[in-house]
Amino acid sequence: MRSHWAVLSVSIFFFSCAPPENEAPAASEAAEALGIRAHADEEISPDLSLVSDELKKIYDFIDANVDEHVGNLQRWIQQPSISNSGEGIPESAQLVQGFFEQLGCQESRVYEVPMTEWGQPGNPVVYAKCDEGADKTLLIYWMYDTMPVTQPDAWISPPFEARIMEYPPFKKVIIGRGATNSKGPQMVQLNAFRAIREVVGKLPVNLVIVAEGDEERMSIGLRQFVREHAELFDDIDAMYRFGRQGRSGSGGISGGSEGCVYIELTTSGEKWGRGPVASNIHGANKRSTDSPAWRHIEMLSTLVTDNGNTILVPGFGDGAIPLTEAELAKLKTAAEKIDLKVAAENIGVARFISDDPLEYLKMARYGLSLNLDGIWGGNMYPAGAGAILPNKITSKHNFRYVPNMDGLEMVKRVREHLDAQGYGDVEVTIIGDVPWSKMRYDTDVAQALMRTYDIFGISYGEPPQENSILGPYWPAYLFVNDQDTGISMPIVGGAAGHGGGAHAANEFWVVEGAGKVYGMAGAEKSVATFLYAYAGLLPEESAESTGN
Repeated sequence: MRSHWAVLSVSIFFFSCAPPENEAPAASEAAEALGIRAHADEEISPDLSLVSDELKKIYDFIDANVDEHVGNLQRWIQQPSISNSGEGIPESAQLVQGFFEQLGCQESRVYEVPMTEWGQPGNPVVYAKCDEGADKTLLIYWMYDTMPVTQPDAWISPPFEARIMEYPPFKKVIIGRGATNSKGPQMVQLNAFRAIREVVGKLPVNLVIVAEGDEERMSIGLRQFVREHAELFDDIDAMYRFGRQGRSGSGGISGGSEGCVYIELTTSGEKWGRGPVASNIHGANKRSTDSPAWRHIEMLSTLVTDNGNTILVPGFGDGAIPLTEAELAKLKTAAEKIDLKVAAENIGVARFISDDPLEYLKMARYGLSLNLDGIWGGNMYPAGAGAILPNKITSKHNFRYVPNMDGLEMVKRVREHLDAQGYGDVEVTIIGDVPWSKMRYDTDVAQALMRTYDIFGISYGEPPQENSILGPYWPAYLFVNDQDTGISMPIVGGAAGHGGGAHAANEFWVVEGAGKVYGMAGAEKSVATFLYAYAGLLPEESAESTGN
C-alpha cells in the first residue's frame, strides 16, 4: 500500500495549477500539451442570460483550466481500482480521501469494513464532510471501484493508459477502464466543486460525500458501513448522484433503482458422488467417468428456455407488479426519439431481442432477467491443449427484479427448482442482494436538475410524479426509507456529458463534445449550475425561460 504522504502528494499534483487569489485564471502548462477545446463541436450551449455573474466567472475558470481537469481524469483512470480482484483498492481509497482533503472538507476519513453479512470482507468506504455554513446539505454518492479487464486484446488502447483518441463523432475521448463507470462523471463533479471553491471561496451548499469500493460486488461494504454509521447521515436534505447524457444528447433523471441479487451455482464431483472428487483429473478418463461439468450445463438448461430469454423457474417472478401508466407513458415518449441502431452500437451489441423501440425500452428498463455472467472450471487457458476432466464447475448469475419482489425469495425459488429437478447436490451461494427502491421527482432537488437542463438546452422527459424505480441500478435502497436505519431522503442523478462502454472493452468518456452532447467543460458547468440551482442562487426565471 502507498504511504499516506505519497497519496497526498499525488492528490496535490492532481490539483496544483489553481491561480492565486484575485488573479485571472490562466490555462495551465498541461493545456499546451493536451489542447482540449472547451467549446468543441457542440450545437448547444448554456443560456448565459439565465445564470448569475458569479456562475459566469466559474464557467470562465473551467474553460481556462479544462486541460488540467482532463489530466486529472487521466491520472485517476491510470490508478487501477478493481474490487473483484482487490487490485489497487487500498491505494484508491487513500487517493479518494486525498481528493476530499484537497477540496477543503473539514473531515475526510477511510473506514475499513473487515467483514460483511455475506461472509466476505468489504472494501474501504471513504467519508467526507464539507461544512460551508450553507442552508442546505447534499449527500454525494461515489463508487471508486471498477470492473476487471477480462479481454485486453479487444481494447484499442491499453485500459489503464487513459489515452485521448478520436471516437467518432467525438474528436477527443478518454479510453480507459472506469472512464464512464464511473470515474469520468465523478471527476466532472470534483473538478466543478474545486472550480467553485477557487473562484468564490466556498460552495453554495454543504456536502457530505460517501465513496464505496464495492459497487461491483453488490455494495456489500457500503451496506455494512451505512448500517453501522447511520448517524453520519443525519441532517442531510437530499442526495445528488453522478449522471450523464444519452448518446442522443438527452438528459437522464434518475434516483430509484431496480433490484439485483447475485449468486454462484457450483456442481462438484464430491457433492454429486460421481466423477472426480479431490481435483481435476486427466481428460482421457471421460470414457469411463461421469463429468460434473456436463451435469452443470444440463442443470443450467433447466433454468431458461433454449434462447435464454424466458425463465422456467416456478415462482421466480412472484410479487412482480407491472409498469404504472405514468411509467409506461414516459417510456412511450422516450421510444419516439430512440434509434435502435445507435443504441446497439453504443453498448456493443449486434441487435436487441426486439426491433420495436417501445418493447426494447420496456425490456431494458423494467422486468426480470436471469443472466449467466460467467462460468469456469478445468482448463481455462485461452490457447493450447491439455486434457482435463474438471472436478468442479461454477457459474455466476445476476437476477434483476422489480417491485414488489424479494431477491432472497427468488433465490429460494431457484433452490426449490433445482431440488425438484434432481440437482439437490448443486451448491447455491449468495454473493449479495441490492433490493429495488422507488423515488419521487416532485422535489426541489429534482427541480434543480431540470432547471439545469433547461439552461443547457438539454432535452429530457418529465419524470413520473409518483414513486418509480425507473433509473439505473445502484444501492439507492440504503438512502430511501431504509427500515434498518431510518435514513430517507430525496435523490436525483443527472448531468451533462457522455460516456459509454461500461463493463466492456474501450470504455470511454467524452472530453470534446459534438452535436447535442457536451464535453468535459460543459459537463462541469452543469454540475456547478445544479448546485447553484439547488441553493436558490440563480436569477429568477421569467415565464418565457421556463419549460424544456
